Amino acid sequence: MQTAQTTIDPHEVAKFEAMAAEWWNPEGKFKPLHMLNPCRLDYITRQIAAEFDRNLTEALPFEGLRLLDIGCGGGLLSEPMARLGADVVGADAAPRNIPVAQLHAEQSGLDIDYRHTTAEDLAAAGESFDAVLNMEVVEHVVDPLSYLTACRQLLKPCGLHICSTINRNAKSFAMAIVGAEYVMRWLPKGTHEWSKFITPDELYDLLRKAGLDPVDRKGFVFNPVSWNWSLSDRDMSVNYVTASIFRG
Repeated sequence: MQTAQTTIDPHEVAKFEAMAAEWWNPEGKFKPLHMLNPCRLDYITRQIAAEFDRNLTEALPFEGLRLLDIGCGGGLLSEPMARLGADVVGADAAPRNIPVAQLHAEQSGLDIDYRHTTAEDLAAAGESFDAVLNMEVVEHVVDPLSYLTACRQLLKPCGLHICSTINRNAKSFAMAIVGAEYVMRWLPKGTHEWSKFITPDELYDLLRKAGLDPVDRKGFVFNPVSWNWSLSDRDMSVNYVTASIFRG
């Protein structure tokens, strides 16, 4: 099979490969994601349940849905989706992430199809999914529009695309780079490049150009007093998430 043109940035992949062994350490280099994960999962599960008319009080509400977690890392999102009954493919461009994810899934008794691959190669292979989770990835690729187009190609008609990223403004520079990387030291210095951050309006425009219909966006807001994250209808000044539909 011919490999599709990729939007992967090798420098970005190398940064996350260097942290691969830390994925499941809640006090390690991915501490910010462990802290954010409950808030992310709340948004994701509610959007999937609404789009596919699923009841989250049932034991396996996502049974019968095929889901792609692109940029899956160690499986922080793939595993909860599998526990909810989804048929999960976890894909990552950093090869060292995959055995970490596979081992943890095996230890957790979960059957997840983890692959070292890209969105472009999956699309070229004709793969299709009911939902694509694209969380904290788009700010790390070379060409966001081409990458989002590949994600859209992976969706079945009426499929759901959930994409989160970081806004580009003075506040996001202060919090996501200065605060997270230099002050709190939650992330290694250089994990993020402010110039690659994308405003909510820019992302909506990119999603539409990629052939998706944006239907919702919310902010992920960190409260330094209660030390937790929450969803916001108004505050998208730093972290935010979008939901889009492929109308087919």
